[in-house]
Amino acid sequence: MHEQQPESNARRTVLKAGATALAAGSLSAMVMVASSQVSAATATNKGHAPMTTFTTRDGTEIYYKDWGSGQPIVFHHGWPLSSDDWDAQMLFFLSKGFRVIAHDRRGHGRSTQTATGNEMDTYAADVAELVAHLKLTNAVHVGHSTGGGEVARYVARHGAGHVAKAVLIGAVPPIMVKSEANPGGLPIEVFDGFRTALAANRAQFYREVPMPFYGFNREGVKTLDGVVDNWWRQGMMGGIKAHYDCIKAFSETDFTEDLKKISVPVLILHGDDDQIVPIGDSAELSIKLVKNGTLKVYKGYPHGMCTVHPEVINADLLAFIQS
Repeated sequence: MHEQQPESNARRTVLKAGATALAAGSLSAMVMVASSQVSAATATNKGHAPMTTFTTRDGTEIYYKDWGSGQPIVFHHGWPLSSDDWDAQMLFFLSKGFRVIAHDRRGHGRSTQTATGNEMDTYAADVAELVAHLKLTNAVHVGHSTGGGEVARYVARHGAGHVAKAVLIGAVPPIMVKSEANPGGLPIEVFDGFRTALAANRAQFYREVPMPFYGFNREGVKTLDGVVDNWWRQGMMGGIKAHYDCIKAFSETDFTEDLKKISVPVLILHGDDDQIVPIGDSAELSIKLVKNGTLKVYKGYPHGMCTVHPEVINADLLAFIQS
């Protein structure tokens, strides 16, 4: 004979069973609704909405964001980051009525983790394919750090008829590595150290780089943990082979002739406390090579000034674009 449960316990059991059944039923209903929404969204994307990736001629899938309408601004990120590094600029210029576009360079972010093509000629060719894919004209191209080199090469080699203006922010041109022709550059041992640290423990290396990148290692500067975490997150999304190869691309590529070829207006922005791309061997030389350039120097600003001083940088970018 089974012992009868007290009424209160029995009632709780029934309620619990009913709640479980209700939850299961609700979950099933939610799954069905979600599935129908996904199907509808997929159908919509196929019919009308622009996809967020495109495939280059060599089969590399490039992820990009494309928001808004109006004059297009194309943002080119630095090493080893992604289009997410432009969050503060994308939102700002979208709110000002521009069409804002940013892509993850091959091997970075959500794009294909490539083993080949991780050099500046291919980076620029990928941008040219993106521009053709989106049918962009009268665009402003804004590049930070390695992205500044990408802008210089793209505009010089592929930009005719598509580009209105260019902006180089904390950018690597003309060339970073020290040589007889570039005595003020950084010794190759610096970049060898980057490669060694990346290969040995990329995750730890990407914890350390943001400190000088944003000037958080300077006395009196508060470390913003969220900014450091976001830098690390972006870096770890990409492929180690592509990031390893890109060190050579950003440090040893010579952009001298590219800068000389650019005829559109160029704005060069640089912090005088940039510990990643020292101003004396970059912006101060680049301004002498472009035909129609303006140099603006920010006292005490670090390499990552677009993130830690967006209100200043965005205002100056807007003024240049609208001028």
